[in-house]
Amino acid sequence: MTKIQTYNNNNSQKKTIVLDTSAFLAGFDPFSLGEEQVTVPKVHDEVKSNMMTRVRFSVAIESGKVKIKTPNDEYINRIKLSANKIGDSHLLSETDIQLLALSLELKALGNNPEIITDDYSIQNVAKQNGIKFYALATFGIKRLLEWIRYCPACHQEYPINSTFNDCQICGTDLKRKPKKTKE
Repeated sequence: MTKIQTYNNNNSQKKTIVLDTSAFLAGFDPFSLGEEQVTVPKVHDEVKSNMMTRVRFSVAIESGKVKIKTPNDEYINRIKLSANKIGDSHLLSETDIQLLALSLELKALGNNPEIITDDYSIQNVAKQNGIKFYALATFGIKRLLEWIRYCPACHQEYPINSTFNDCQICGTDLKRKPKKTKE
């Protein structure tokens, strides 16, 4: 694991770009930015299937433009709790959780992390934790989404962490929708 370092210069935070797999798949060029750029080990596994993406990723890593860092378990646990609270935990992959945890750790160390991702669940949990994000190929989320589970047939609502897969009233498969929240 690479140790994460930070500095404060004139009370300004060091901006660190945290790259999701979707950034590489959307054609993001790491050489287009001067800021420090990081990602997590699992992103390497996810870019293997696309030749051009794999080459772009490998060149960025080998040149030192992008560094691979592993987040501390403490921040992984915090992200899991946060994702559970708003109902995105079952949509986040291990890679997603690591990216969010690394961003939270960087923030705790005084950095200003900004995640580049098109994944709405990553964006939602990032927003929940006060972490900036930017989308490349999508519009991105505009507000924090909290989810509920509901029956599309009888409209019975269930908490997002409900263990039921079927409505307890009519037996229909439950679906998920965002709760109405204040901006």
